Amino acid sequence: MSEALGRVVATERKPNTPHEFHFWTAIDSPVGIGTIVRVDGAQPVDGHIPHIYGIVVEGFSYTDLQTPMHDVMGHDGSPTTAGFAATERAEIRLYTAAVLRQIPEEPLQPVPMGQVYLAEEADVQVALRMDSYLREGANTGIPIGVYRAGGTDAVIYLDADFLLGPEAAHLNITGVSGLATKTSAVEWLLASLFKHFPDEKGSIAAVCFNVKGPDLCYLDQPGKIEQSDEALYEKLGVEPKPFESVEYYAPYTAKGHALNTFRNNEALLDNVTPLTWGLREVLQFAEVLLNKDDVDAKADALIDFITMNVVDKEFTDPMLQKKHTVQSFADLDAWFRDVLQGMEKKDGESWRTHHVATIRKVRNRLSNISTRCAGLVTDSGTVSDLPFGSFADRTVYVVDVANLEEDAQDLIFARIVSKLREHLERRDLGVKHLVVFVDELNKYAPGDGADTYVRKMLLDIAERGRYLGLVLFGAQQFRSQVHRRVVGNSGTGLFGRMDPDELATPGYAVLSPATRTKLATLEKGQLMIRHPHFTQPIFVRFPRPAVMQGREGSERYPQAGEVSLEAAVLRALRPLDSTITLPWIQEITALYTEEEVIRARNATLLARPENVKAYFASQFRKAIPTQAAPRPMAGSIRSVPENDPYGF
Repeated sequence: MSEALGRVVATERKPNTPHEFHFWTAIDSPVGIGTIVRVDGAQPVDGHIPHIYGIVVEGFSYTDLQTPMHDVMGHDGSPTTAGFAATERAEIRLYTAAVLRQIPEEPLQPVPMGQVYLAEEADVQVALRMDSYLREGANTGIPIGVYRAGGTDAVIYLDADFLLGPEAAHLNITGVSGLATKTSAVEWLLASLFKHFPDEKGSIAAVCFNVKGPDLCYLDQPGKIEQSDEALYEKLGVEPKPFESVEYYAPYTAKGHALNTFRNNEALLDNVTPLTWGLREVLQFAEVLLNKDDVDAKADALIDFITMNVVDKEFTDPMLQKKHTVQSFADLDAWFRDVLQGMEKKDGESWRTHHVATIRKVRNRLSNISTRCAGLVTDSGTVSDLPFGSFADRTVYVVDVANLEEDAQDLIFARIVSKLREHLERRDLGVKHLVVFVDELNKYAPGDGADTYVRKMLLDIAERGRYLGLVLFGAQQFRSQVHRRVVGNSGTGLFGRMDPDELATPGYAVLSPATRTKLATLEKGQLMIRHPHFTQPIFVRFPRPAVMQGREGSERYPQAGEVSLEAAVLRALRPLDSTITLPWIQEITALYTEEEVIRARNATLLARPENVKAYFASQFRKAIPTQAAPRPMAGSIRSVPENDPYGF
């Protein structure tokens, strides 16, 4: 048993309570803010010696001086004479600790007098109630980091039932940009989840939205880790290697030549899939892109009519010139033209209760979507989507939206998350548990401002997602400015280095001044954790993710610039067939328009056929060479009879 490092002390001014106690230590004791200690009571309670576990939240140091003037006079006003003093003044180190747990838990009494010990690894598990889910048969512990203090290295585990549901769920990460290691913490936690999530609880996957920079674009590439990180990996039971299964999705640029992603280097395109949607996929979420003040109830009624009666159906009407089967934005525009032309011929102001002004307005708003979201939304209706229904276990699906306009980002968030929720409700997504990581919650779920579709969607996940297996991992710089229902429903909270202004907001008043000071000075790789089983926040250290960081990846695999259409097609098809060459592409596409070439490329990428060359070539209409009309045979010229001077 380790030696005692202090004793509990209580005075009339600073009494001990059931939730807080004070103790003093020697000057050289390894105690600091965040240290976990154990108090062994001197007197038994109900026949049991009480054990109290606490975490240091404040520290004091003082001597027997009544005022600073006494020290000045004792050294004749000169600091250099302190070494000549006959005796040194007695100094005391006094610490305040918040109670983590009392054993026995009843009756709940003030902390008794007793000796104070540094908590060992077994004590840490009991203090944080981790023993309830680390015992044999429970097996729901997910390593998050290592607690270190005074020579004690204890692995800190999160309870999977309170991280991914059903008891509680969701995780929120806060910290200043660049120094709080928010993205690194998520990468590490996903690696730990994939390794330690119990098989009996089902499969798990993650969908990550890359909203800024190239941070999440190289998860399948190995990164540099130091020897100290390797030791942490070994203790935490995770192999230091990149993710084995990663799939990337990104829309095209506005021209449609190259993918609009930081990961468009030709060496990395083998697991990058285009993300393109047509009319059917977009119309369901049209309200994400339409201005609420501009589109009223009448316009909503017309959009609903189009969705239910026109799209993907054979539509006829006595006023229209022909039957319409609307499957793309081009088909929809042709339908609108036919309707408006028919109304003009009849001089009518309304058609099927819809006024002509409403029809013109809706046509203008809907036809504008394919322009505003060019590269994502196609006029032709070509669809390339996430593998809804066939998600793979322990796979990360990254959707790169960093280079897109805000409208396109909102549309992607709304549709993908809504589809994930629908499939999880039907239990046919392919996995039982799904983590959705969204950075910049200050932008997508702010505490004030308009109630957008994306914010309502995030609120719905936070409040009801855990019952479906849909878990939100969110990150932001300023937790105080995120919607309260989003952060309030997050069972686990991680805090990196914090901005002092943020720490001054009321939400952090529950932390002691010393804890707030430590939060403002945390190093990279350190986090403060709040979890339902922990009655007080805990400081831990986690290893650097074993994946290539964004800056290193962008230097090693520079983003490809704009290229010709033929070169873009070659770059897209070569991962499917390495024998394809640029001259072959140029020969096949020489007689066709840019739109036809892009359509053929997209169809080939979507089908991924065994014979890529044959499939790509088959997508083009046959060009029939023009032939000269046959010349008529010239008839024989009759000779003039000798006896007929007139030729009759």
